Amino acid sequence: MFRHNFHFGSAFANLLRVAGCLAMLLLPGACSKRIVPSLPPPAASIEIQEIDFEYLHGKARLNFRDNTKEREVKANIRIRKDSVIWMTFSVIGVQGGKALINKDSITIVSTVDKEYYVFDYPELSRRFNFKIDFQVIQSAMLGNLIMTKGASDEINVEEKYNRLNQKQGSITIKNLINKESKKLELVELSETSTGNMIRLDYSDFQPVGDKLFPFKGVIELLYKSQKGVVNNTIVFEYSKAEVGDKELRFPFNIPKRYDRR
Repeated sequence: MFRHNFHFGSAFANLLRVAGCLAMLLLPGACSKRIVPSLPPPAASIEIQEIDFEYLHGKARLNFRDNTKEREVKANIRIRKDSVIWMTFSVIGVQGGKALINKDSITIVSTVDKEYYVFDYPELSRRFNFKIDFQVIQSAMLGNLIMTKGASDEINVEEKYNRLNQKQGSITIKNLINKESKKLELVELSETSTGNMIRLDYSDFQPVGDKLFPFKGVIELLYKSQKGVVNNTIVFEYSKAEVGDKELRFPFNIPKRYDRR
C-alpha cells in the first residue's frame, strides 16, 4: 500500500435484477446498416483490477477525525493475504499503539493509556447493521470490492465509469469503477432506515508489483449511536508499499498490567 488501513461494512437480501438493455449496437452490413440490441454484460464480466499478493508491507500516514478531536499517526503495516493484518502506530517517533486483525477478531492496544480493546465480527456487524468480517476489512484496505460480484447485481455503463450496484438486506452498496484503469475508485454503503453510511474514496493509484494500488484514500463513517450521530473520518496516505512471497513476522503481545476496555 505505499510509496514514493478500518472497515466496516446483519445479512443483506433482496438483490436487484440485472439492468435491461443498456445500448443498441450499430453494425455495418454489406449494403445497409441494421440495429442489433445488445444485452448488458453480466456482473461477473465487469473487469476490476484487484491487487494480489502473498505478503504486503508498507508505511503510511493516517489522520483520524471524529466529532470532538483529530489525531495524526504514522503506521507500519504488514498483511498476509486472507490471514492477518498487523499495524503499529507512532506519534513523533514514539510508539502509541498497535493492532492485530485476524479471521476471529480485532485487537487494538494503546501503549499510551495501557489498555486494550477486543472486537469480534458479530458485534461489529450488529453495530453497523452490515456483515463485517476479515475479508471486508482486508478488501477495504486494499481497494478491492468488499462484496463479491453476483449475477443479480445492477450494472450502469457510463462514458468513463462502470457503476456496480449491490444490495444485501437493508444495505445498498454502490461501486464506481474506472473503465480505463479498471480500478475501484469509490464505494458507498448506505442504509435508508437509519441513515448509517460508509464511504470509501480511493485515489493516487501507483504500481505495486504488477498492479495499481491506491496510495491515498478517505474512509468516512456516519452512524447513529446512543450518544447521537457519530461522524468518523480516516485519511490515509502511503509512502511505501511492497509485495512479495518473503515471509513476514507479526509479533504481538499484550502486557499483563494492561486493562481490557
